[in-house]
Amino acid sequence: MDYYCIKMNDGNKIPAVGFGTYSPDAVQKSKCEEAVKAAIEVGFRHIDGAFVYGTEEEVGQAIREKIADGTVKREDIFYTGKLGSTFHRPELVRSCLEQSLKKLKFDYLDLFIIHIPVSLKPGPDLSPMDENGKLIFDIVDLRQTWEAMEACKDAGLVKSIGVSNFNIRQLEMILNKPGLKYKPVLNQVECHPYLNQSKLLAFCKSKDILLEAYCALGSQRDKMWIDQSTPVLLEDPVLGAIAKKYNQSPAVVALRYQLQRGIVVLFKSFTRKRIEENFQVFYFQLLEEDMKTIDGLNKNLRYLNLRQ
Repeated sequence: MDYYCIKMNDGNKIPAVGFGTYSPDAVQKSKCEEAVKAAIEVGFRHIDGAFVYGTEEEVGQAIREKIADGTVKREDIFYTGKLGSTFHRPELVRSCLEQSLKKLKFDYLDLFIIHIPVSLKPGPDLSPMDENGKLIFDIVDLRQTWEAMEACKDAGLVKSIGVSNFNIRQLEMILNKPGLKYKPVLNQVECHPYLNQSKLLAFCKSKDILLEAYCALGSQRDKMWIDQSTPVLLEDPVLGAIAKKYNQSPAVVALRYQLQRGIVVLFKSFTRKRIEENFQVFYFQLLEEDMKTIDGLNKNLRYLNLRQ
């Protein structure tokens, strides 16, 4: 599987396609464990999780079962965890990481990233609200948060560190920090043919930072986060026509598009058939003309409304 990996700026390798584990409700949380096992059985080795998803116990259980039955070793798996927004104060960073490790029953994470560049009031509530239902923010200098992330790497608790949902200005703030020890290895952002992030991609490439795409297939249209009036990416007629040409699904074409741009791409599915189907991403190549056609679908459309 090594040839499906991309080398990061710290020398570590990341598998180019990852399996997402966000589960919006209890029903999906219960399916999460089976889905992760299926993904590993099919051949995926990169699992993307987060402290706030509340599924790290299930994910850890699935990975450990696949280690126990001899399918994989721990070092074959690349697991990404994320720092919750209520843990941005430098003295809290390590405790978030340690809680994730405990839930997963792992000794280390392969990648640990700042989930969102927005700090929230510390405490047991992951989305602290006031009496008007508005989020309670915290004021933290993310450069100090980054120093605490660097310390976690030095302590051997995590192999690589990065960020998520950062714009160019926020990336520059970290990169220009006096005494920077480690650059972020990647920036995980919403990215798909309707939001192709070409400017951010060019900036990241110029700084030797990988871009990693979530919502790469559009989204699962979770009402809490997604504007229900937005067009459904996988129903796009242009994408559909290209998929037909290659005898692939629109989902596989959307994933392949990102791979050929040098982007690490995530997808999520609880259906074994789809998980198997998405593995086809490694077995064909889009022609340059089709890449350009998909580039032309960009509308700068965000599915995920982080401002909420």
